[in-house]
Amino acid sequence: MITVHHLENSRSQRVLWLLEELGLDYEIRAYARDPKTLLAPPALRAVHPLGKSPVITDAGRVVAESGAIVTHLTERCGGALVPAEAEARARYTYWLHYAEGSAMPPLLLKLVFSRLAPASPALVRPLVRAVAGRVLGGFVEPELRRHAAYWEAELADRPWFCGTEFSAADIQMSFPLEAFAARGTGAGPRVTDWLARIHARPAYQRALQRGGPYAYA
Repeated sequence: MITVHHLENSRSQRVLWLLEELGLDYEIRAYARDPKTLLAPPALRAVHPLGKSPVITDAGRVVAESGAIVTHLTERCGGALVPAEAEARARYTYWLHYAEGSAMPPLLLKLVFSRLAPASPALVRPLVRAVAGRVLGGFVEPELRRHAAYWEAELADRPWFCGTEFSAADIQMSFPLEAFAARGTGAGPRVTDWLARIHARPAYQRALQRGGPYAYA
């Protein structure tokens, strides 16, 4: 049995979705974020030393990191949801790594700098707000707009990120695009359409039912 160590409102939601798409049996061990820091609880460190989610256990093996989990599960199913055609396969490999390596860093920066001022002591809050505003306006927001334009262009000639067929790369891309749209940065029409189509997939809906409330759906 596969166990998903599932942290609320996290990347582990797309692991549940992948498992539903693959038709694999699994169980969920749920974890709640700290209400003040929103960080994962210390209990996750008993599963993996970094105490992060997603992480799964499968036949005694601990697998962490979204891309590694996607690769492990798709290989377990004989390459299901992985394109066979060479060009689509190359795109698949790219998007599998792009989602965490390129798309998530500016989203994380926006989250961190948006919370700096409210969490600062009142005396220094105006200064912190000014610094955070300069970083957000001068770097983070332009970087996010650049990525958003890139997604729009990539989806202009194909319904899915790898081509005409849905793949696990779309599952991997779901979290950054959902987070982008949820944080009010301004998703374009093609990304909005893509999000509507993934949210309508029966496997996505089953994953929501299994995983519980998810802020980005």
